[in-house]
Amino acid sequence: MEKYAWSAKIVDGKENEYVKRHDEIWQELKDLLTEAGIRNYTIWKNGTTLFGYYECEKGVEYATKMQAESPIVDKWNEYMKDVLIMELDPETGAQPKLVKVFELN
Repeated sequence: MEKYAWSAKIVDGKENEYVKRHDEIWQELKDLLTEAGIRNYTIWKNGTTLFGYYECEKGVEYATKMQAESPIVDKWNEYMKDVLIMELDPETGAQPKLVKVFELN
């Protein structure tokens, strides 16, 4: 299973709102992520710094393509733009992919 990690920042003073919106995440978005083969999706927060990680059951290329072409993801990104600083990856149109430098299995 391929893995994907990303990083972003929360707008200063919007940490609680960012968490609240994820506590109330839309079912249609969760369904899309599941359909894209995304599993074990977790987001961690340290102050305003975010780190996201998920596994791609159908591959990274498929998962990023599904997200980049989804009007639901576009709607979510628009909804989150006042609390989240994230430039989308120009190659995938999805979250900015981090480069793996170490893995212990």
